[in-house]
Amino acid sequence: MNVAFIGHGYVGLVTAAVFAEVGNTVWVVGRTKEKIDKLNAGIAPFYEPGLAEMLKRNVDAGRLKFTVDYKEAVEPSKIIFICVGTPTTPSTGEADLTQVFASATEIGKHLDGYKVVSVKSTVPPGTNKKVGEILGRVKKESATFGLASVPEFLREGSALSDTLHPDRYVIGTETNEARDLVLEVHKSIDGKAVTCNIETAELIKYASNAMLATKISFGNAIAILSEKVGADVEKVLEGVGLDRRIGRNFLYPGVGYGGSCFPKDVKALIAIAKQFGYDFELLRAVETINKSMRSLFVEKVKQQVGDTKGKTIALLGVAFKPDTDDMREAPSIDIAKQLLALGMHVVAYDPIAMEVAASVMSSEVVFAKTAIQAATNADVIAIITEWKEFRELDLEALGKVMKNKIIIDGRNMFDPEKVQSAGFTYVGMGRG
Repeated sequence: MNVAFIGHGYVGLVTAAVFAEVGNTVWVVGRTKEKIDKLNAGIAPFYEPGLAEMLKRNVDAGRLKFTVDYKEAVEPSKIIFICVGTPTTPSTGEADLTQVFASATEIGKHLDGYKVVSVKSTVPPGTNKKVGEILGRVKKESATFGLASVPEFLREGSALSDTLHPDRYVIGTETNEARDLVLEVHKSIDGKAVTCNIETAELIKYASNAMLATKISFGNAIAILSEKVGADVEKVLEGVGLDRRIGRNFLYPGVGYGGSCFPKDVKALIAIAKQFGYDFELLRAVETINKSMRSLFVEKVKQQVGDTKGKTIALLGVAFKPDTDDMREAPSIDIAKQLLALGMHVVAYDPIAMEVAASVMSSEVVFAKTAIQAATNADVIAIITEWKEFRELDLEALGKVMKNKIIIDGRNMFDPEKVQSAGFTYVGMGRG
C-alpha cells in the first residue's frame, strides 16, 4: 500500500521506516529541504538503535521517499498519517495543535478519490473531528475521506520493536471503510488490534502515559518514605511488583521522568479534565512528586560534600533515558542548573547524547569523553541515566582518579555493598 507520513520527527520517521520495511511504499513530508536531502541520503537525524540501518536500507530500495511537497506524497497515498508535534502551551498546559491543523489544511488541498486521514500525534479528544472539518472546507468537491485516530505507543530505545511487535495498536474510526483500510496497512504488525470510536482512541493515549507517569511518581513517593522509616525501597517495590495485579514495570525510583511524552501528556490531560470541569488532583500530585525528585537529588549531593562551592561533580548520563540521545525534559538539565547555582563544577559524560546535550545545557557544563575522564578529580559521581555501560564501571579505577570516593546513584543501579566494599560512600534513592 502507498502511505504518507506528515512529519519526520521521532514518531513519524520510526513508523515510516517500519512500514516501508514490511513492504509498503512510504512518503514522508517535511518542511526543511536540507533535512529532507539528508533523509533521502539515508542519514538519520537522531539516534535510535537500528534506525539508521533500516532507514538506509529502505531508501536504497526505493520504498521510503522524503519530500517537502504535500502533493507528491498525498496524491498516491491511501492513508495519510499526521505525525507532527503537539507541544505544551506554557500558559495553560494544553496541547498546541497549530501544526496538526496546518498539516490538515495542506493535506486537504491535495485529496482526490477516497483517502483516510489519520492523526497519530497525541491530541485531545475532539481533535480528529476538527481535522475533518478543516479537510471538508479545503478539499475538492469530488474528494472524499475517512478519519482515523491511531495513537503511537513507542518507547525510545526500543521503538522499532515496539512498532513491529506492540502490545496493542489502537484504531479509532467513524466508518467501517476507514477502519478496514487502516487494519489492512497494519496486517504485518502482530499486536492486538483495539478498534473503537475516535474519542476513545484519543483518550487511550493520554490515559496510558498518565498511568505510567503515576507509577513512576508512586515509586518515588515510596522511596522518600522508605528513607524516612529506614526501609529499602528496592525490596519494598520488589514485594509490591510481584503481585500480578500490579507488576514491577515503571515502579522504579530515581530522579523522575522526562522525555517528550510523559511531562507533556500529563499536563495536557490535567488541562483536558479542567475543560470538562474535573480537577485531576491525582495527576497534579504526580507532577509535583516528579519535579521534587530533582531537588531531592541535589540535597543528597549537598549532604555528602558539605560546602559545595568549588567542588566538582561528575554527572554520568544526561539523556532522559538510556539508548537515546533525546534531551527533552531530561532531569539532568535541571539538576546541572541547580548544582551550578551552588557553585559546583559540573563535568558530564553520556555514551550518545553529549552533542545534543551541549546545545541545551548550560555552557558552564564541561563534557568528558569517558566516564573515567569525567570522574578525574571529582568529589562525587552522580548517576543520572541508567546506561548499561555504567553497570560495568571499574570502581577501583574510578577511586584512583577521584578526590573523594562518593557515588550518588540516582537510578539505584549498583549493589550498595559492592560499592561500599570498594571504599566508596554510597547513596541511593530510598535505600535507607
